[in-house]
Amino acid sequence: MKIALIGYGKMGRAIEAIALKDGHRIVLKIDIDNAGELTNENLKLSDVAIEFTTPDNAVKNILKCFEAGVPVVCGTTGWLERLTEVKQICEQKNGTFLSATNFSIGVNIFFELNKFAASLMRLHKEYNVNIEETHHTQKKDAPSGTAITLAEQVLQLTNIKSKWVNTNSDNIEDLKIVSKRIDPAAGIHKVKYYSLIDDIEIIHTAHNRQGFAKGALLAAEFIKDKKGIFTMKEVLGF
Repeated sequence: MKIALIGYGKMGRAIEAIALKDGHRIVLKIDIDNAGELTNENLKLSDVAIEFTTPDNAVKNILKCFEAGVPVVCGTTGWLERLTEVKQICEQKNGTFLSATNFSIGVNIFFELNKFAASLMRLHKEYNVNIEETHHTQKKDAPSGTAITLAEQVLQLTNIKSKWVNTNSDNIEDLKIVSKRIDPAAGIHKVKYYSLIDDIEIIHTAHNRQGFAKGALLAAEFIKDKKGIFTMKEVLGF
């Protein structure tokens, strides 16, 4: 498989290492120093693009992939208020797109556990709930996309809270997400239910970027030669 890496930072390099080990080829590497090389002509050299850049650049990079007719996997978060728009353009262009707030296989299992726990808690109003996420100081967005996914699952499946917030709040209707930036944390996410009697926590701790990189590569392998909009649930067979 021929891969275009859009974003050649720590994550891009981690994806590259796994891809080369698995026999794939990296035919294009885009970073801040050669952004002008992200052209239709260069993109068309690849079978699939993997995009890990910044919230400010993600949408325009994705749209360039649609224009070139190249399937694109996007792991950038912090831009998802435009996700509906991007999906509509993908359909108009008959493109191929997969976006996820987290590509780690372990985190996607964690998402399923979170949904199950939330569904059980729906009938137990004695419990309160909050979410905490910790990442390295270079992470641009807060809260993390993973934390937002966890929060939205809780909001959908329980009636404990009405909305999530990323600030201190005394409003009992608010689901608080606490964001911490501490080096060299690769990513820690906690969902905590608590009452006067006991606490219940589910936690995912990433030890490095390998899980994210491996999942992104699996997603790229999955969407190659396909048309449409896909999710990690389809990639992992959940």
